[in-house]
Amino acid sequence: MNPLKSVLGTIISGGVLAIILIFVIKGMTTPEGTEMAIKVSPLDFWRWAHVLAGIVWIGLLYYFNFVQVPAMPAAKADGTAAGITKHIAPLALLWFRWAALATWLTGMLALEALHTTEGSGVVAAFTLAQGYQIIGIGAWLGTIMLFNVWVLIWPNQKKILGMVEASDEAKAKAAFVALMASRTNTMLSIPMILCMVGSHTHQLPI
Repeated sequence: MNPLKSVLGTIISGGVLAIILIFVIKGMTTPEGTEMAIKVSPLDFWRWAHVLAGIVWIGLLYYFNFVQVPAMPAAKADGTAAGITKHIAPLALLWFRWAALATWLTGMLALEALHTTEGSGVVAAFTLAQGYQIIGIGAWLGTIMLFNVWVLIWPNQKKILGMVEASDEAKAKAAFVALMASRTNTMLSIPMILCMVGSHTHQLPI
């Protein structure tokens, strides 16, 4: 059976390949004559999971803003918009909102794993403690973005897609609020990624 014929099979295959690569790379970098030990710290694991979930979240965010929304007027003109709103958008929003939550949660777990002294890594980040300023700003931006997804984008998208009953006026208002929240997240994602990239060195990568 070809695992690439299903999304789940593809994800599992990617995970298996990642595990294999851990052993291969470790074997290549372990000095000859020494015992090869595979050690993955909690920080390494949660950071990897955080990046993986973040790629799904931000990738879908960019899909909505760069592809689906600009293409909708043309889709409405040729009568294909119904297929997008009925089948594609709900599934994309399902992955989008849960990937956002997974990104935030794994980020918080990575912060806790990063913190090796007394207290909480999450608190250190959100209070912008010494050494946590850059990742802390990134955490605040990500939290604002998560709020926008669950409080502004998703409830209004349900009105737009007809998942909940709403008048035409309410749908028009919902469309504007959802679009502005999505565009805000797109804007915030750019400095957020900058903070993520620079967090391990405690300085911005520029």
